[in-house]
Amino acid sequence: MIALVVNGKRHAVDVAPDTPLLWVLRDNLGLTGTKYGCGEGVCGACTVHIDGRAERSCQISVKDAHGKRITTIEGLAKGHPVKKAWLAEDVSQCGWCQPGQIMQAAALLREKPAPSNADIDSAMEGNLCRCGTYQRIRAAIHMAAREAGKGGVR
Repeated sequence: MIALVVNGKRHAVDVAPDTPLLWVLRDNLGLTGTKYGCGEGVCGACTVHIDGRAERSCQISVKDAHGKRITTIEGLAKGHPVKKAWLAEDVSQCGWCQPGQIMQAAALLREKPAPSNADIDSAMEGNLCRCGTYQRIRAAIHMAAREAGKGGVR
C-alpha cells in the first residue's frame, strides 16, 4: 500500500510503485479532472500540484509522490481567481487541456503574483492547446492576477 495525500485527504492505494500518478488519480481515486494527453510530459494536460509546484502527473511514479501534498483540479478552490478568470474570459473550447492549463497558471501566480506577458508565455509554454486559445489564456491569467491582488492566490 502506498499512502497519498490528495486534495487534503489521505488515501492508501494498492498499486505497483512505478504506476504513474496520473493513473492512480484517475483510475483508483476517481479524480478524472486530470487528463491524459501525451503520456510523455510534453502537453501538460495532466498537470497537478505536488507540494505546491506544477508537475506532470504522467511522469511521476506513485512511489515518488508518496508523502507529498498533491492537488488536482478538483482540489483547487471553486472560487479560485484562475477558475473565475477562465470562465470570464471564455477560455475553454474543447476543454481537454484546460485543467492542466489552470493548474499551471495557478502555480505561476503563486510564484509571480503580477506576471508579465513574457512570464506567462514562459510558464505556460509546455501546456499545449489544440484549439489555440493562448491569447484568452494569457488574458485570463492577467485577470486572475488582478483579482488575486485584491485577496491573494492560495
